[in-house]
Amino acid sequence: MVTLKELAKLLNVSVSTVSKALSDSSEIGEATKRRVNELANQLNYKPNRIAQQLKSSQTKVIGVIVPSLVIPFFAEVVHGIEKTLGDNNYDMTICISNESLEKEQRSFDLLSSGSVDGFIIAVARETQVKNDFNHFNDLGKSTPLVMFDRVVADVDCSKVVVDDYQSVYDATKYLIEKENREHILLLSNVEELSVGKHRIRGYTQAMEEARLTPEILKLGREKNPRPVIYNYLNEHTKVDAIISIDHITGIMALNKSKMLGKNIPKDISVIGFGYEDAKYVSSPKISVINQKGFEIGQNSAKMLLNHLKPSNDVPYETIVVKSELELNDTTKKV
Repeated sequence: MVTLKELAKLLNVSVSTVSKALSDSSEIGEATKRRVNELANQLNYKPNRIAQQLKSSQTKVIGVIVPSLVIPFFAEVVHGIEKTLGDNNYDMTICISNESLEKEQRSFDLLSSGSVDGFIIAVARETQVKNDFNHFNDLGKSTPLVMFDRVVADVDCSKVVVDDYQSVYDATKYLIEKENREHILLLSNVEELSVGKHRIRGYTQAMEEARLTPEILKLGREKNPRPVIYNYLNEHTKVDAIISIDHITGIMALNKSKMLGKNIPKDISVIGFGYEDAKYVSSPKISVINQKGFEIGQNSAKMLLNHLKPSNDVPYETIVVKSELELNDTTKKV
C-alpha cells in the first residue's frame, strides 16, 4: 500500500506538500497538485483512514439503528440518511434491533465505544413498551443523538417526526366529508407505540367531531392478522371504509375485502399508511398516507451533522415532516 512518504520521495517534495496537495490546499500551486494527484491515482493511493481519525478525533461514521429494513418506510429513511451523509463525506454503520430492547442496547453499546461520531435511531417496539430508555440517557452530550419517527419525549435530543395525529385526522375527515362514509374501521398493529397512539387519537377525534362511532381493530403482535381482519369484516358488514395506520395491514384488508365480494372503492374505500410505492404492490392501487421516508432520512442526517459542527452548541429541535394523502384506486374519485 503506497504511503504519503513514498509519494513524497517519488515526487521529490515534502510529505507536507503531498498531504496539502491531496487536500486541495490553497497553499499549493495547481501544477504541483496536478502532479501529486496524477501519481496518487496511478499508484492507487488510499488515505490512511485510521490516521486521519486519530488526527481529527472523528471517525466520519454515523451509527444508524432501525427496527427493521424489511418495512419499506425504514428502508426509505435509511436511503435518505445515506444520501445526505455521503454528500458530506460521511459513512454509516447500520444495526437492526428487530424490535428488541436487548438488541438495541447491544448495538448502542457496540457503537458507543468510539466507533461512530453520532447516532440516528428509531426506537424498537420493546423499548417503548417497557419504557426503558437508560441507554439513551447514559450517552450524554459528547455523542449527538437524533431520533426519528418513533421518538422518546423524555430523552433530550433532536427529533424528526411525522404529523401522525394530523395525517390520520385529515384522512378520516376526507372519507367522512368527501365520500360520505359513516362506518370507518381503523386497523392497527402499532397501537402500543407513540406513533400508533397519535394516529388513533387523530382518527378518534375526527369521528367524534362528526358524531360517528369509532371502530378500532387492534392487532398488536398478532403473527397472522389475516383471519382476524377477514372475520371482522365478515361480521361487520356495515364497514364502508378502512384506514390502516401501519404499512402491511391496509393491503391485507384490501385483499380480504375483495375475498368477501366487496367492490373497491364502491362498497369500501381503503387508505394505507407508509410509503408512496405501496400502490405498486396491490390491486387495485391502494391510496396511502405517504410518510415521506426519504425526506425524514435527509432531515435526520442534516440535523445530526449540524450537531457535529465544531461549535457544538446547536440547540435541540424537533422537525415535523408533513405527510401527504395520495389518492389512488381504493378511494372514490371526487
